[in-house]
Amino acid sequence: MSSKTAAHLIAEAKARIENLSPAAVAAELEGGEVLLVDIREPEERAQHGGIAGAIHTARGMLEFAADPTSAYYHPDFDPGARIILFCANGGRSALAAAMLQLLGYTRMAHLEGGLRAWQEAGLPVMPGP
Repeated sequence: MSSKTAAHLIAEAKARIENLSPAAVAAELEGGEVLLVDIREPEERAQHGGIAGAIHTARGMLEFAADPTSAYYHPDFDPGARIILFCANGGRSALAAAMLQLLGYTRMAHLEGGLRAWQEAGLPVMPGP
């Protein structure tokens, strides 16, 4: 039995989910009706800032925040809503989007390349909290 690397798991997740460019995410945000979720750690947000309008749910708590039966459920999560996840470089958000599929979410995607790609595309970044 061979083991997989994190890179293998990320590649498999990206094959099963919707991968959006920074421009596509920006267009969806302009259109409204999108829940943008920053899954980075608080220290990353403080140091590097984020995207305006995003809510924060650290990756380690995402499954609990997205599960309506959990004591940690975040009411903005809705399995039928359009949800876009992002992290620093796109790996964690790809894995997280694939995990949301297992919880029954059907309209989620992730920002390919994460906040780094967003910044490289010249899109605005808000200062950290």
